[in-house]
Amino acid sequence: MSPDPPTPASLDPQWFDTVVETHISTLLFAGDRVFKRKKPVRFPFVDFSTVERRRWACEREVQLNRRFSPDVYLGVVDLPDDDGHLEPVVVMRRMDPRRRLATLVAEHSPHAHSCLEALAKLMADFHRRAPRSPAISGDGSLSGIAAVWDESFEELRRAGPTLVDPDGVNEAQERAHKYLRGRQRLFDRRVSDERICDGHGDLQADDVFCTPEGPRVLDCLEFDDRLRHVDVLADVAFLAMDLERLGAPEAAGSFVTAWAEALGDPGVVHNTLMHHHVARYALVRGKVNCLRASQTTDPEVVAVAGARADALLDLALAHLRVGAVRLVLVGGLPGVGKTTLARALADVTGWPVLRSDAVRRQLAGFPPDVEPPPEVRERLYAPAAVAAVYAELRHRARELLRNGFSVILDASWTSLTEREAARALAVSCDADLMSIQCVCDPQVAHRRIRERVEKQTTGGSDATVEVAELLALRQEPWRGSLAVDTGAHAPSDLVAQVLEASGGGSVSGVVWDWSAPGLSSR
Repeated sequence: MSPDPPTPASLDPQWFDTVVETHISTLLFAGDRVFKRKKPVRFPFVDFSTVERRRWACEREVQLNRRFSPDVYLGVVDLPDDDGHLEPVVVMRRMDPRRRLATLVAEHSPHAHSCLEALAKLMADFHRRAPRSPAISGDGSLSGIAAVWDESFEELRRAGPTLVDPDGVNEAQERAHKYLRGRQRLFDRRVSDERICDGHGDLQADDVFCTPEGPRVLDCLEFDDRLRHVDVLADVAFLAMDLERLGAPEAAGSFVTAWAEALGDPGVVHNTLMHHHVARYALVRGKVNCLRASQTTDPEVVAVAGARADALLDLALAHLRVGAVRLVLVGGLPGVGKTTLARALADVTGWPVLRSDAVRRQLAGFPPDVEPPPEVRERLYAPAAVAAVYAELRHRARELLRNGFSVILDASWTSLTEREAARALAVSCDADLMSIQCVCDPQVAHRRIRERVEKQTTGGSDATVEVAELLALRQEPWRGSLAVDTGAHAPSDLVAQVLEASGGGSVSGVVWDWSAPGLSSR
């Protein structure tokens, strides 16, 4: 790069070789330096309308960003503007654009992978020591997050249908609020577990540089502390969203997984909360593009901003659909293969499975993987015992649903009364209900039961052929369920069919399923 020049005499463009504009800032490049000034704008989420507010924001930007990149943020200087008035400007070290993470990802550079691994560790370390307080936690609570959602919806509607699809905005709002309504327990737990911190708040691939000395992270959100006080999961969700927007869902998935492992909390990626935060930030970036379009009459700029806003709305909807909390009933008579399907579905999605057979044994005082003796099995299927099993399944499922986990309930589900109770549970937890009825030739089912009994397989069903025949007599029609023939299709094919029907398997070709990090993409 060129030698470090003296500080420009003014903000006159003649002093600079490059000028870049965002919706709230102008960046002026000269030699080894970047001079960043705040635009005198006022939006619902930011007010730079006075020089005093802009000066405060500049000083705050330097202070906060030195937490990540102390050798990049050099200070604040005053430079005269076109009218001769002194304007506060942030002075930064100019970074090599070839080392920008977004560029490396677009070029499929191997350096992008190593940079993301280092960045995951850097962010995990930062999140462990980042400031926390009751006030910070309040901003990251459910009500705080709902307010951010609503601001985005309001701004998108203000932009009008020429920029974003109003039907998509309506669906996003409905899905986001449904998730929030049923997850008070989850958000309260994130607060009590001290997962809310003073974070970055705006982690984008354009603002990460992969230097030989390690990642340099720029441009944290300085103008509104409320928007920077976020769940640690949300902080990394922003970059995950941005990587996915750039067409790199696998990079997004590996980054989130590496961060969770570095933080010592790998199980967090199995929660639907990651999808929720990715969707929320996709809408935030969509709103920003709409604001950028409102600042110009250039049709090309407006068209680009509108296309980006619409694509980000699609991305938000994809994650809201995939990340919907689901109560999945996998049922059928003994021997039809419902447990095989439930386990296969769990392997692909990461959703926990609750099995009636395991619960039945626990309630009877036996370990889940130990079969009761024959003289005990008969009373385990008495009506009162069966009702107790289903009640316990619902109790355990309720805790998982409220904490943001989709859950699979593996039971016969032959009773309409029990299915209606499950439906009521889904409604009370604002979860989507999906009912899957496994069927096959009765002779095949009976053969499977006899083979299981002969092998004395531990952990299997306690049902005999006689129990299966009794349940068949009691079985009530299961209207509205998805019937799958386990005798005609492989489990993997059935899983694909179930996911397609659920709306969570093919909503987008680029959505990474955080709940199943072993998948490449979906």
